[in-house]
Amino acid sequence: MRITTKGRYALRAVLALAQLSKNGEMVSINNLSEAENISSVFLEQIFFKLRKAGIVQSIRGPGGGFSFARPPEHISVREVLYHAGEEMEVLPCDRHYTDCERISECICHKVITSATEVINKYFDGITLQMLLVNNEFQPEGR
Repeated sequence: MRITTKGRYALRAVLALAQLSKNGEMVSINNLSEAENISSVFLEQIFFKLRKAGIVQSIRGPGGGFSFARPPEHISVREVLYHAGEEMEVLPCDRHYTDCERISECICHKVITSATEVINKYFDGITLQMLLVNNEFQPEGR
């Protein structure tokens, strides 16, 4: 698994949205862009995907912008990364090919699948609210 710039920007932008939005107020892409020093064009692409996934909502026109469709305590880091377009697998594998003859006995596949499940469970266990409350976020067990 590799988190790309798109995933990092998506996470930074939703955290900025939470910090800039007071009482559910709308925040413009331009304000988010300035706050995080991210291209507004790139943010529009990311927020289009997040809106389609039901993470954020938008209103057009003066006074418009983006806000959360759900409270930050109900949005996981994994959701943001996944819906921004990140691949949430440790490594691609031949299991994607229907003609893989080794899939049933492939130990590598089992290890990779297990690692993917652990990482996804970890990201599922971190909500945006957790990151906002604890600026010095320390994962459990660390």
